[in-house]
Amino acid sequence: MTQTQAKPGRPFAPFEWMVASRYLRARRSSGFVSVIAGFSFAGIMLGVATLIVVMSVMNGFHQELLNKIVGVNGHIFLQAAGSPLTDYDEVAREVASVDGVAAAIPMIEGPAAISTTSMAFALVRGVREADLKRLPGVAGNVRQGTLDGFDKAGGVAIGQRIADNLGLRIGDKLKILIANGPQTPFGVAPRSKVYPVVAIFQIGMAEFDNLFVYMPLPEAQGFFSRDDEASVIEIFLSRPEEIDAARDRLEAAVSRPMIMTDWRERNRTFFDALVVERNVMFIILTLIVLVAALNVISGLIMLVKDKGRDIAVLRTMGATRGAVMRVFLIAGASIGVVGTFAGLALGLAVASNVETIRQGLNRALNANLFPAELYFLSRLPSKVDPLDVATVVGMTLALSILATLYPSWRAARLDPVEALRYE
Repeated sequence: MTQTQAKPGRPFAPFEWMVASRYLRARRSSGFVSVIAGFSFAGIMLGVATLIVVMSVMNGFHQELLNKIVGVNGHIFLQAAGSPLTDYDEVAREVASVDGVAAAIPMIEGPAAISTTSMAFALVRGVREADLKRLPGVAGNVRQGTLDGFDKAGGVAIGQRIADNLGLRIGDKLKILIANGPQTPFGVAPRSKVYPVVAIFQIGMAEFDNLFVYMPLPEAQGFFSRDDEASVIEIFLSRPEEIDAARDRLEAAVSRPMIMTDWRERNRTFFDALVVERNVMFIILTLIVLVAALNVISGLIMLVKDKGRDIAVLRTMGATRGAVMRVFLIAGASIGVVGTFAGLALGLAVASNVETIRQGLNRALNANLFPAELYFLSRLPSKVDPLDVATVVGMTLALSILATLYPSWRAARLDPVEALRYE
């Protein structure tokens, strides 16, 4: 008897784990309690998994959109101030010599209409062949044709969605129209010219693949009536995270007045909206875990009431209040801990294969669950952030353990005499 009484005295002794595990097993008298424990486990598991998957997809969206946007638009933009940018080659050389600059690309940029048998809107960019091959979003994503000889081919490179929408293939003719053409006695006449398609690229962002048309820089200068001039110099950095320091170095290096902006200013509203959406989704989905934690509380309270006589017997056999409290703490925390790590495994598995799962659901349901026209990207991205995963797991474990404190305290406060009197 002395040995039996000593075992529960040690904190979290095997005796306490044994009693807690027996209380969690389904029996006729406590079957309903076990059902509640099962639902609590499922709620915590699904809550953790959903949080990890949603956070990973939101991170993937942010990273993929940033890569696509910067892949064709650069990190920093220089535009002329005061006088036309006719010395773009000299400015580009000054910029390219600055530490941290990977590329400085002069461009002509202007809106236009494009047509074959139907018409669409496009953003036409004039760029030299060598510079076009340095654009990370275009150079490695040519699906048809080639960029070799682009300057002399007299043709254009277009996005995959433009080609699909207008039914264009390599060698087909494409008419480009702009409003500001030659001056006539009757006013300004529209200008149009037909170009062959020499390359088709697929950036992977639906909006860009349906927007950009690239032509040689000299041809664009003549077409837009901007001889020996560039409209912008786009700068790509080797270390994008140091953009503020790069801006300071560029301001000191460029000798002529320029207007300088960066991708954050041009896309601030869009990326701020993504951050807000991500935070709101995290708060909403955390409620799933909170509801599951409340189920743990209710399940343990019912278990304490159901096991009142057992608690009284344990107390009369020498179990301390601390031992009784730890028994129910182990019982409740086990649900939370096992549910959390089961949800972690499920969430990581789904987040790592989310695009494969989407494709499988599309085939099974004969539907498009991620239309590129609405979500900008042609695939469902996912990026697992270890910090997000650690936050979700830590928060869930903390809630699960906190949820067990009150029921465990009630069990420890139970008077064995009162409990046995009414049995």
